[in-house]
Amino acid sequence: MTDSQATHPLDRLTAGEIRHNRSVLAQAGLVGPDTRFPLVQLHEPPKSEVLAFTGDAAPERQVFSVLLDTATGACAEAVVSLTQDKLVRRRDLDPAAEGQPPIMIEEYALVDAVVKADPAWRAAMARRGVTDLELACPCPLSAGDFDLPGERGRRLLRVLTFVKHRPEDHPWAHPVDGLVAYVDLIERRVVELLDHRLAPVPQEEGNFDDESFTGPARTTLKPLEITQPEGPSFTVEGDVVEWENWRLRLGFDPREGLVLHQVTFRDGDRERPILYRASIAEMVVPYADPAPARFWQNYFDAGEYSLGKMANSLVLGCDCLGEITYLDAVLADDHGEPYTIENAICLHEEDQGVLWKHSDLFTGSAETRRSRRLVVSYFATVGNYDYGFYWHLYLDGGIRFECKSTGVLFTSAYEDGRYASEVAPGLGAPLHQHLFCARLDMMVDGVTNAVDEVELARVGPGEGNPYGNAFTTTATRLRTEAEAARLAAPASGRSWQVSNPAVANRLGRPVAYALVPQGRPTLLADGSSSIARRAAFATKHLWVTRYDPAERYPAGDYVNQSRGQDGLPAWVARDRDLDGADVVLWHTFGITHVPRPEDWPVMPAESCGFTLRPVGFFDRNPALDLPKPGGRHCG
Repeated sequence: MTDSQATHPLDRLTAGEIRHNRSVLAQAGLVGPDTRFPLVQLHEPPKSEVLAFTGDAAPERQVFSVLLDTATGACAEAVVSLTQDKLVRRRDLDPAAEGQPPIMIEEYALVDAVVKADPAWRAAMARRGVTDLELACPCPLSAGDFDLPGERGRRLLRVLTFVKHRPEDHPWAHPVDGLVAYVDLIERRVVELLDHRLAPVPQEEGNFDDESFTGPARTTLKPLEITQPEGPSFTVEGDVVEWENWRLRLGFDPREGLVLHQVTFRDGDRERPILYRASIAEMVVPYADPAPARFWQNYFDAGEYSLGKMANSLVLGCDCLGEITYLDAVLADDHGEPYTIENAICLHEEDQGVLWKHSDLFTGSAETRRSRRLVVSYFATVGNYDYGFYWHLYLDGGIRFECKSTGVLFTSAYEDGRYASEVAPGLGAPLHQHLFCARLDMMVDGVTNAVDEVELARVGPGEGNPYGNAFTTTATRLRTEAEAARLAAPASGRSWQVSNPAVANRLGRPVAYALVPQGRPTLLADGSSSIARRAAFATKHLWVTRYDPAERYPAGDYVNQSRGQDGLPAWVARDRDLDGADVVLWHTFGITHVPRPEDWPVMPAESCGFTLRPVGFFDRNPALDLPKPGGRHCG
């Protein structure tokens, strides 16, 4: 697809559009030999413009870029109109006040060279018996913000080190603990070396891909094949996917990864909107080890590392099983040039067992209908961890999101059992959390929505309830943004219903969708900590804001080395009215990981997520028209 072939404002950027964007910026004098592009994104138009788009004319296409001068550290953001072939906006950034642009791929190689050339680091490694530096693996990690002297405004990474016994050995089994280098990426030097303790380097290997370590592969599993002889039930045309009654538009962003746009459900002759835009807008991984070499370990995988850029090229039969459709992702590299991640997005159907069933005592009727779901997914590898992101659409109108966390534990030399688990002899794995924030731009039968907190409540014995068996539900309207910063309450079954007061079902009640949380722990760091300030979104399970196209990221636009003044707390402080408004839900969910020996040397996938389910959105079960199960396996 060339620039002129975009047919919708939300079409994903093409390679031609990415090149065009760089060309316009170069013509405007903004690209020099030291210019890099930490971020290049489709500049999405406001919701009102997209909803008003009819397709009668070509859409306006704009690109947002963040520019970094690697010689001076100067930063700017720019918006280019591809349609008008010109720069329409430019703004200088103040990294000291706003935060740094995201970390770039090329900076990883830079750190490796800088650290290995540092005499003090080399001497510290020699004291630990490591002299073959070809086997040393400096690990560049985001620096955070701790008000340390001389760091404000500096573009920094903090570097821990691992070693390999031989080139094919996995280094995560051999952490060099107590040693951390602070690297200035602009000055290209180690500005501080902390040599806290001389800990023994764990020696046992953890090579899960080596048969000498794992033992021979088992031979008892019979082949499991999933086939659809007539092909899948969904269609893909450009970025638009249709499956049964569902219709949605796919996006792929370098920061957020997979994005779902304009999710609708066909109900009879009506195309009913549910979600305007859904993404995982941020995730943070805070670690619990307070040691001098590790207190700073807190990673924002979207805002600091650009989650979408870390997407895997998926492999049939390994990452996805069955009748698979793959889509490529086209992104911009550090030089603003396009590159392709092949097979980045996976679409397929999965059987989901029984959807509904009843064997009737009085009529003898026995009916069963099987469920299936459409799965739209991708996988990203961020350093040691791998994350699978799955959006599931169901035949009954439900939507579920699931994240599977797997990969390799971040390790340490085991010392303090309060803050780390021993997973192998002398090898520790610090306690940590994986906290995600879903941005759910709701559109339940339109943009006039309201949010209620719904809970189960006991009814005490007394008049009308003499035997004490009664319980009921309560609903509390969340009328303003300040009221809508909420925690889950699993004991009372707390959920949040997004309704449309202007649209009633046949029972006369507003149509609604409910966000059903898992209700696991939020951020466990102390409220006075740096990470609690920078990841304030993770202190609540729910935030609700009034739609603003500028409010995209819960921890702010520039998370890398941010001070934490941006994002949800700042927006919610405006306390805008939500009742009957165009609302956005921000939902925090995740995993608190106390590592086990069973998580080493590679971690079995652990899941977390949430559900969106219709509540009075339909007048009855929307899956009544499913056919009876057929095929050779059904008697």
